[in-house]
Amino acid sequence: MKSAFYIALGMILAWAAAPAASQGDVPPAVRAAAGDRAEIDATVRAFITPQAILWKSDDSGETISGASVLLKRGTRQPATVRRGLCTLTSQPGKPAPAILFDFGIELQGGLQLVLGMSDGKSPVRFRIRLGESVSEAMSEIGGVGGATNDHAMRDLVVEAPWLGSVEVGNSGFRFARIDLVDGERTVLLKEVHAILAYRDIPYLGWFRCSDERLNRIWRTGAYTVHLNMQHYLWDGIKRDRLVWIGDMHPETMTICAVFGANPVVPASLDYARDVFPLPGWMNGISSYSMWWVLIHHQWYLHHGDRAYLEEQKAYLVPLLGQLMAKVNERNEEQLDGRFLDWPSSENEPAIHAGLQSLLAMTMDAGAELCDTLGEGKTAAECRGSAGRLRRHVPDPNNSKQAAALMALAGLAPAAEMNETYLAVDGAKRMSTFYGYYILEAMAKAGNYQGAIDCIRQYWGGMLDLGATTFWEDFDIEWMDNAGRIDQFVPEGKKDIHADFGNYCYKGLRHSLCHGWASGPTAWLSEHVLGIEVLEPGCKRVRIRPQLADLAWAEGGLPTPRGVVRVRHDKRPDGSVATSYTAPDGVEVLIDGARR
Repeated sequence: MKSAFYIALGMILAWAAAPAASQGDVPPAVRAAAGDRAEIDATVRAFITPQAILWKSDDSGETISGASVLLKRGTRQPATVRRGLCTLTSQPGKPAPAILFDFGIELQGGLQLVLGMSDGKSPVRFRIRLGESVSEAMSEIGGVGGATNDHAMRDLVVEAPWLGSVEVGNSGFRFARIDLVDGERTVLLKEVHAILAYRDIPYLGWFRCSDERLNRIWRTGAYTVHLNMQHYLWDGIKRDRLVWIGDMHPETMTICAVFGANPVVPASLDYARDVFPLPGWMNGISSYSMWWVLIHHQWYLHHGDRAYLEEQKAYLVPLLGQLMAKVNERNEEQLDGRFLDWPSSENEPAIHAGLQSLLAMTMDAGAELCDTLGEGKTAAECRGSAGRLRRHVPDPNNSKQAAALMALAGLAPAAEMNETYLAVDGAKRMSTFYGYYILEAMAKAGNYQGAIDCIRQYWGGMLDLGATTFWEDFDIEWMDNAGRIDQFVPEGKKDIHADFGNYCYKGLRHSLCHGWASGPTAWLSEHVLGIEVLEPGCKRVRIRPQLADLAWAEGGLPTPRGVVRVRHDKRPDGSVATSYTAPDGVEVLIDGARR
C-alpha cells in the first residue's frame, strides 16, 4: 500500500502538470482528479434577504421573538453570538413557531438558514414550504387543487446543524414558510436567505415606450425567460423543469430579442434531437417536432451560424420527409401525437386546422433551411408539400389559436381571421402559450392597436394580481372577484392560484413562471420598435414602427454584430419620426428605402 506521502506527492505532481485554470474552469486539483467528470455549471448564485414577514404563528413574543432581525442583510456566516438573533421556542400545547417570508419577486433556487449558538448541539428540524403564491406557501400537499412536490421539492423537512448553516430546496418561489418541527426546543435563527440561481448574462435588447404598463410587461417577459435559462431551457421553474421543445419557440424569440445568441438554445435543441430519435416525435408530439424546425429557422435567421445549422442536416432532412408523408391525397394533414396547447386540446377541428397550418409553415421553413444546406431536392419537395397543404382550408371552429395559425400560414386571409375570431371579445379565450401567435396574426392583419390592447389586458392582468413572472395559463375571466397572489385571500374572494387551472395545471400545481408566456416581449420589440430581420445573421433589417396609441418608443435588438438602436416619436400629424444607429455590417431599410 502506498504511503500517504507518495499519494500526496502524486497529486501535487498531477496538479503541477495540469493546465492553469482559466476563468470559469474548475480548480486544477479537481481537474486533475476528476478530468471530464467535472462540468462547469452555467449559473451563478445570489443570496436575497427577505423583503417582508407576512405572517407569524405567534405575535405575542412567547414562541417567536426578534423575527425582524431576519429582514436585515446578513453575512451568511454563523457566529458564536446569542444576542440580536431570532428566537424560536416550541412549547407543549402551543402551535409550532412558524414564519412566512416574502422575497419580493419570483426566484429560481432554494433557501439558506443560518443558525446561532443555541443550547444543545443536536441538529434541529425545520419544515420548509416554498410557494409561488402566499396560498401555496401556506398549503399542505395533496387534495383537489392542492400543492405538489412534482418536478421539484417545495415542501420538505430538513435538519440544520448547530452553529452552522444549511441550504435546501430547488424550485420556483417567491414566498417561503419555515416551521420549527422539534418539540421543546429553543433555537436561535441568525439569517434566512433565498438563493437565486441564474445565468449572469447582459440584457442586450431593451424596450421603453410612453406606456409604463407595457414597459413592465416587456421586462417581466424577459425575466420570466431568464429564470428558465438554466443548464437547459426549461418550461417552468417549479413544475415542468423540462425541455418541452414546442414550448421553446416563444422563449427562443424572447431570447433573440433580449439576450442574443445564448448557448442554452442550441444545447436544448440538440438535447431534444438526441433524446427523441426519428421516427419518434419530440416529446411524443408531432407539432413539437415541427416547432423544432421553426426554431432552427428563426435561430439561423437571427444569428447566421451556418456551421451549427450543418450539424442538423442528418436529422432535419429525414424529419421533413417524415412530415411530408403525413399529407394524404386530399391534401390534409394526418399527423399523430396531436396537440397545439391545452385550452384547444378538446377541440379536434381546431387541432386539425392548427396542425394543417403549422405543417405548411414548417414546410416553408424547411425549404429555406434546405436551400442553405444545399439540399435542393428536399427544398423543392417541401415547397410542393406546402402548396398542397394550402389547398385544404379547415374550419378553425371558433378557436383563436387555430385562426392565428391559419393567418400566419397563409391558409386564410389574416384580415378575415382577425375580424371573425382574433379581435372578438378582446383578451378572452386566449392562452399564454398561443397568445404570442394570436398577437402575431393580429399584426399581420394590421390590427396593432388591438394587439397592444390585448397585451395590456391579458398580460397586464397577471401583473394586477401580483405577478412578477408570467404564468403557465391565464383566463381573463379568472380575475373577477379574485385575490392577489402576494396576499392572504380575503374572505369572499377567489384564490387566483388555488381555485383555477385546468388539465395538468389545476390549482396550486399551476406554474406561475412559464417561459412560453413571454410572447409580448418579442412582439413589442419586433412590431412596436418595428425591427424585422430580413437576412440571416441580421445582415439586413427593416425598421417599420407601429406605435398605435403610443407617443414614443425606443429600444434595441441584439445582432451578431452589435445592437441596433431605434427611437420613434409621434408627430402632431400622426406621422412618426425615426432615428437609429446600427453596427457595421448591418444594412437598415426604413419602409423599403435603404438608409
